[in-house]
Amino acid sequence: MSDAWTQRKPTALLVLADGTVVEGDGIGAVGEALGEVCFNTSLTGYQEILTDPSYAKQIVTFTFPHIGNVGANDEDIEDLVPDNTIGAVGAIFRAEVSAPSNYRSAGGLDAWLKKRGVVALSGVDTRALTALIRDKGMPNAVIAHNPDGVFDIEALRAKAAAWSGLVGLDLAQDAGSKQEDAWIEGPWSWNHGYDAGREPAYTIVAIDYGAKRNILRLMSGHGARVVIVPPTASAADVLKHEPDGIFLSNGPGDPAATGEYAVPVIRELAKSGIPMFGICLGHQLLALALGGRTEKMHQGHHGANHPVKDFTTGKVEIVSMNHGFAVAADTLPDSVEETHVSLFDGTNCGLRMKDAPVFSVQHHPEASPGPQDSHYLFARFFEMIDGHRTKTAA
Repeated sequence: MSDAWTQRKPTALLVLADGTVVEGDGIGAVGEALGEVCFNTSLTGYQEILTDPSYAKQIVTFTFPHIGNVGANDEDIEDLVPDNTIGAVGAIFRAEVSAPSNYRSAGGLDAWLKKRGVVALSGVDTRALTALIRDKGMPNAVIAHNPDGVFDIEALRAKAAAWSGLVGLDLAQDAGSKQEDAWIEGPWSWNHGYDAGREPAYTIVAIDYGAKRNILRLMSGHGARVVIVPPTASAADVLKHEPDGIFLSNGPGDPAATGEYAVPVIRELAKSGIPMFGICLGHQLLALALGGRTEKMHQGHHGANHPVKDFTTGKVEIVSMNHGFAVAADTLPDSVEETHVSLFDGTNCGLRMKDAPVFSVQHHPEASPGPQDSHYLFARFFEMIDGHRTKTAA
């Protein structure tokens, strides 16, 4: 019988908490993964997306149909410790993953997904799934892959329905560094790879809640020696390094849960007078430390095409985003100024203290993947540090 007339048996399923079952062709790791389903609108950068620690306990639906056609390599990863494979637990694609065709490819996406333990399925109507998320919010689900096509659907439904989800979940201690370390790698350059970084002129202490590599690379490119400390580090642990600046990293999970131990530390550091910069989860934790509140979003922001306005310059920039929680701007105290806002839905995307050299943004100015419109924020941070140095030396 011709293959054209043969009905293909699904080898992977996405089972939502409401009982919906989506069938597809399994690739990547064999087994099951539990997580929250979101969609990402980026056209490129699937390796960087799947290795972003902020996607821990999430299943990423790619709206761009062709994923995997440029293969995989060892350079386009974002988690600090690849052996920990902290990032997305699952992935969903529209088209079948084709053989790689790119001079930088070191192998196929399927083998790379297997190595990282990411369960994936292709052949899915990702437009319909994206529309479902847009209308109903990000669902909890189980993604399962079995080459034999045998599944206990009722058990998978029960598992998805029983999971409490990301609200109240602290994942920073899983995603962040376990011990202090130093970072010296600089930005990537075409056909050369990653630079060694400039001669250090600054010391930046980065509290690692699940940091992306490219954030640290760009700081190194500005002449920083970056000292990485665990998410549970105390203010004394940070200040003993006599930093010129303090960085609060991105990361996964519910900021209110991570804030149980992070907020008191950030409050103390904010009083030190040392310039401080936060990104994504770091932004949310700073807002909590300053008296604001965070809330779960309906569908989140995930993609590299989000318009954000910077009130301090009046400019609109296209940015990379990845977050399912947001700062409630109306809860920020009078001592805090809102600096950035999403032009998609009006949610808060930045803040700064009026009386201290402290600021943060919700989006990812380091991109990777994404546009570089917001790289100026790193220059702003180091200009703030230079200003603080001049002031303290006077």
